[in-house]
Amino acid sequence: MGANLPVDVDRVRLELGRADGPAVSAAALLLTGAGRVRSGADLVARDQPGASGDAVRHVGTPDGAEAVEVDLTALPDSTERVALCAWTGSGTLGRVTGLRLRLVAAGSGTVLAHFDMAPRSETALVAGELYRREGRWRFRAVGQGYDHGFAGLAADFGLTPAPARAPRPGPAPRPAPPARPQTRGEELLPADMGERLSLRKQQVATSLRKGGLTGVTARVILVLDASGSMSGLYAKGTVARVAERMAAVAALLDDDGTMQAWTFATRPARLPDLHLGELPEWLRLHVRVGQLGVIGRKKRPKSRADGQVDMRTVGIQNEEQKVIADVRAYVRDHPVPLPTLVLFFSDGGVYRSKEIERELRAAADEPVFWQFVGLGRSHYGVLEYFDTLPGRTVDNVGFFAVDDVDQVADPELYDRLLSEFPLWLGAAREAGVLR
Repeated sequence: MGANLPVDVDRVRLELGRADGPAVSAAALLLTGAGRVRSGADLVARDQPGASGDAVRHVGTPDGAEAVEVDLTALPDSTERVALCAWTGSGTLGRVTGLRLRLVAAGSGTVLAHFDMAPRSETALVAGELYRREGRWRFRAVGQGYDHGFAGLAADFGLTPAPARAPRPGPAPRPAPPARPQTRGEELLPADMGERLSLRKQQVATSLRKGGLTGVTARVILVLDASGSMSGLYAKGTVARVAERMAAVAALLDDDGTMQAWTFATRPARLPDLHLGELPEWLRLHVRVGQLGVIGRKKRPKSRADGQVDMRTVGIQNEEQKVIADVRAYVRDHPVPLPTLVLFFSDGGVYRSKEIERELRAAADEPVFWQFVGLGRSHYGVLEYFDTLPGRTVDNVGFFAVDDVDQVADPELYDRLLSEFPLWLGAAREAGVLR
């Protein structure tokens, strides 16, 4: 699950197979960069066998399985992903044994990838997907399950209601939860930023539903690496764009949409709270690295706006354990009857692994989940393998790294960002960490 590889052939077939159990249906959804279908025509299934000029077709296999054949060269530019979905109309997918997905070169029959799945209570799932990355196609094993059938799965991708003629559809989609009132200040945002925020909140909600969460509330804290190696990512605006994307998580999860924030290098520094209505100005004033600038030969620093951190006091080294300790102290000193989700972004260079491990082990009994995101393929030390370390009440840490976060579409980023948080919530409640 989560593994991916390049696809270097023009035509492929996604074959869904099983050993025994209820029959399993397959369908493909053609998705835009926003992770949505454009219309019902972007569904390819047994009763709707072709789409985009037959670039994607539902076909059978010699052993009676269902498959989807894709001509990657014929897909329109607006199609960024092709997701293969599976579901059963007879109970749960857990009754199916040997459920598998094969990626096959359509011309030669060569098997390019094989993915075995072991669903439990799900009634539908996204088995795998083809997706564009920098002009080339790749394949990812997904295995993301849903508990409300094909209709609910399709609705998450913009098919509402799901087409009635999809074969053996699951139960009708559950009614959508009532929309939350607009968070204070969202109406003050520039129109384009407000539209992005609104769409991203929907995508955050979709990612949480995939983990079985609806209506969850949590405190959200943002931590941004400001060490010397990060300067290029700040200069390109990458960090500011990350912070804007994380604001949508707080907008959906936090009751008042406010997000606490820290920056760190050699020393940590608390940033002013991010209030949604002040998002453009907050990004301009507080998402930055290095000195504030010099004037004339005396190299006199420019004056700072109210609340701005003097970044010279933060330093340039990586001392993650200090900011982790700072955030832990804040959570202890400001208790709320909610879980806390920490979104921690760094480009690596971790060298205080023992100290970091000590802090995070001690935090395992606290109502906080630490989601680390690596911005690049650098050395992340203990963060890369912390969730496999024994001796903790619950697994309170998630980690993944991306080569270029600007190239990761919002649906994929939120799916990866929020995939372990629901698991921790369940484990933390069971262990008494959350009440």
